[in-house]
This record gives sequence, C-alpha cells and structure tokens, in this order.
Amino acid sequence: MTVTIGRRELLAALGGAVAGWPLVARAQQGERMRRVGVLYALDAGDAEAEARNRVFEQSLRALGWTVGQDLKIDYRYGGADRIRQYAAELAALAPDVIMPIGSATVAPVQQAAPTIPIVMVNVADPVGAGFVQSLARPGSNTTGFTNFEYSLSGKWVELLKQIAPHVTRAVVLRDPTTAAGIGQFAAIQSVAQSLTVELTPVGVRDLGEIERTVAALARTAKGSMIVTVGSGVGVHRKLLIGLVARHKLPAAYPYRYYVKDGGLISYGPDTYDMMRRAAQYVDRILKGEKPADLPVQAPTKYELVINLKTAKALGLDIPPTLLARADEVIE
Repeated sequence: MTVTIGRRELLAALGGAVAGWPLVARAQQGERMRRVGVLYALDAGDAEAEARNRVFEQSLRALGWTVGQDLKIDYRYGGADRIRQYAAELAALAPDVIMPIGSATVAPVQQAAPTIPIVMVNVADPVGAGFVQSLARPGSNTTGFTNFEYSLSGKWVELLKQIAPHVTRAVVLRDPTTAAGIGQFAAIQSVAQSLTVELTPVGVRDLGEIERTVAALARTAKGSMIVTVGSGVGVHRKLLIGLVARHKLPAAYPYRYYVKDGGLISYGPDTYDMMRRAAQYVDRILKGEKPADLPVQAPTKYELVINLKTAKALGLDIPPTLLARADEVIE
C-alpha cells in the first residue's frame, strides 16, 4: 500500500526534526567558527605551556566561547629555528587573531601576518623592540601585554644577596641584541654596584658558552647566576637549572616555572594572570574592537617564589623575613 504525504504534512515533519537537532549543529550553521592562532617559543608538551593553555581556554569559556563549537585554537610550539616557519603556518590559516607568546615570537608573526590582529603576551619592551608605537596607542595591528619594567630587574640581585649573602659575582644571561637585554642589564648593573656584586654578561645564543662561563665561575668562590626576561632560554631551563645545581651556584630567575622545575628563587609577573587578561583582549577583538584601540598593558601581579629543597641542597638558610614575603614556597 502506498502512503501519500501532503506538502503541509511533510513540512511539519521536517520542522519537527530540525527542532530536535542539537543546539551545537544549529549554532554552527548560523555562526561562523572563529579561529585563534597561538605561537610559543617553548616546546610542545612543555608543562608551563600546557598550564597556560588551560587558563586561556577557561578564561575564554567564562567569556562565552566554547573551543570546538564556535572557536578553534591552533597551537604551534618551537625554538628559535622553527618560529618563523610556524608563524607563517598560522598566518596561512587566516585566523581572526594570532597570539604570539614571548618576545622572540612577535616579529616573525608581524612579518607573516601584517593585517591580522595580534595580541602579544609576555613581551619585554615592545616599544623599544619596535613592535608598537607606544603603550597607550599601539598604532598598528598589534597590542598585548608586557612582562617587566626594567627597574624591577634589580630585584634579582637584591634577592640573591638576601638568600646568599656571600655572593660577590654573578653571570647574567641576556640577549644583547635586543633593547630588553640591554635595558635589563643596565638596571641590574646599577643595583649590583651598590651591593658589590661583579657582573659577567653572557649572550644566550650559545649554550656551550653559557656552560663554560658558569663552570669557570664555579671555580672561584662566591658566584651566582641571573636569568633575565626575553632571553629565550625558557625552552632550555632544565639544562640551566641542572648546570647551576651541578656547580652548586645560587641563581635567580624571572618566572615561577623555573623554581617549580628546581630553580632556587624567582621574582616576576604571574604568567597565568597574563593569559587571563589576553583572553579578554582576544574576546574584544573577536567582537569587533581593533588592536590599535587597545593599549598595551603592564603586569598587575608579581610573585616571589622560593624552592626550599634547592636552598637546602645549596646549604642556604632562607631568612624568615624573605619566607614571609614569598607568594609561594616549594618544599
């Protein structure tokens, strides 16, 4: 027996079926999937990068975005030899926003994506580096978040003297080819002179040179090491931490994750807080605002972190006043 369905009945049946479709499917039909590219100077699988990604995605979710539904995030990771390649790859995907993380990633992204909105994160001296015209008025397709003021660099010397009063020499790892590398060293030098600490600047492009300099320093008494921001050594941090541990040198670092991986002490911005704030800028750009209208912002949260296990291995007693000031003590 043949059953004939009239046009009205057919439309009613289809309407009922459409009403039952998952909301996700209907949202995907009605809205364009937005896309964000993220570029790290850290390796894939790095615990710090993965933790930042979780914070970033949670912050976007709180702002109403759902990864995999109305938002796709493309992550790329790589050292200095792969950053340009991955910047070009992300630009070719034509995302709505690209987020380079770390000073070394910004220029390659700007070159690869001259018209795509860029939200840079964890960048030292973006004006001096030529990434933006000014902090208040970026004046281009780039805005974002700085990670340090030069004057605060002197805190690393002060902390070393408090935690290891015997220190009179320090190797300073920095990138001498950047404004940030020059500015930070000048700030460190001004404080070191008043604390009678002799500095030896070392470029970060040659790990062999770093190892030779640290080994030579260890042969003399009262040595230490300072790692600056924007130096690009975060990807090699476990090698550095192992190096100073082997030579029993106290060292100061710019970020908590160095201390979490076994470093002695750090003072610097909260990297997770920067990711939360970056998510807000990405949200505003996805909703129509332009990077040129969003001022570059400085950190609002700094943290002092101490590793007691490392201090004990070095035979150092942490002053109670310093412990009381610490935001986190790793035991």
